[in-house]
Amino acid sequence: MGLKDYVVKNREYITEMRRYFHAYPEVSLKEYNTCKKIEEELDKMGIPHRRVGETGVYGWIDGRGNGGKDKVMVLRADIDALAMEDLKEVSYCSKEEGVCHACGHDAHIATLLGAAKILKEKEQEFSGQVRLFFQQAEEIGQGARIFVKEGLMEGATRVFGAHVSSKLDSGTVSLTAGPQNASCDYFKIKVTGKGAHVSTPQLGIDAVYVASQIVVALQSIVARNTDPLETVVVGVGVLRAGTQYNIVAEHAEIEGTTRSFSKEVREFTNERVKTIAKQTAELYGAEAEVEFQGFANPLINDEEAVEEVIEVAKQVIEEKNIISNFEKMLGADDFADFLQETKGMYAFVGTRNKEKPNTASAHHHGLFDIDEEGLLLSCNLYVDYALQILK
Repeated sequence: MGLKDYVVKNREYITEMRRYFHAYPEVSLKEYNTCKKIEEELDKMGIPHRRVGETGVYGWIDGRGNGGKDKVMVLRADIDALAMEDLKEVSYCSKEEGVCHACGHDAHIATLLGAAKILKEKEQEFSGQVRLFFQQAEEIGQGARIFVKEGLMEGATRVFGAHVSSKLDSGTVSLTAGPQNASCDYFKIKVTGKGAHVSTPQLGIDAVYVASQIVVALQSIVARNTDPLETVVVGVGVLRAGTQYNIVAEHAEIEGTTRSFSKEVREFTNERVKTIAKQTAELYGAEAEVEFQGFANPLINDEEAVEEVIEVAKQVIEEKNIISNFEKMLGADDFADFLQETKGMYAFVGTRNKEKPNTASAHHHGLFDIDEEGLLLSCNLYVDYALQILK
């Protein structure tokens, strides 16, 4: 038992790639240089590829084995960074002011490149096709749908991805069936009232007051409309209204998000937001327009796929290091869009090391860092799961 030799020998390559991408991060839908570097690496490996949208990369490896040719394994890595400062003092810290890979997507790119390199070398050992998704714009929930829209999930047998986690020790992995990440929807409510001088409020319809009533009423969705055993968030992050202190505001805007772990609860919650906003506004003589944008589906790991990956993991790590009951997270990941198309799963790979304090920092924090040894396990799972499906 232990990491496979073909993975261990690529330690330096994976580390080098991770540090390169960490030093040169790019935000969602602006990953132009990131794409260029990925394409350069795929060219060196002799792997064909093309752009998906302006800033995603799709590569493919056709197996040359003697088995069936109809199976397709999709491996995915997200590639975008965050608009925030890198606070670490390391040789590979971000060289781009105000941009940082504070969630681990740099590690995901490096891991998938390492897996691609190994699978290309092993193309005689499998049949079918490996599809490599270097996906843009995960942080804003727009990248996965571009790949799906272009038909790149058609015919897929399985889809697999892995995310680094500062909650788990290096050398451990979460392979948990069922809901793992919540859906994420954005809403904007535009309230239109009637302006007046604050000394004569009866002549106006106060959009600030109406919007405030809507914000309060929205909390009833969780408190009184939802089964207490369900996990639901209805959060308001922005309330914008008025032009001057002595004017009854004519317009107000509310921006927020809803999150849940099932399709049914998601649909119900979003409909309640619309109904409450419109009816509350009407009660006070105002009008409300509600706009929703779906950023991500709930991420629900397929039980059969999870069992398959567990069998792979048992060949390289002790069973006690495989976590099957990882806590659900209300943070979203648009990998869920791929799981709408075929069976698959999303793993969480430990990259926390007590001897490296920053590796315990929270995701989306400027000190966030990883234990790069954890990436070898991630790479091993990518490679061996693909080989298991395609052999």
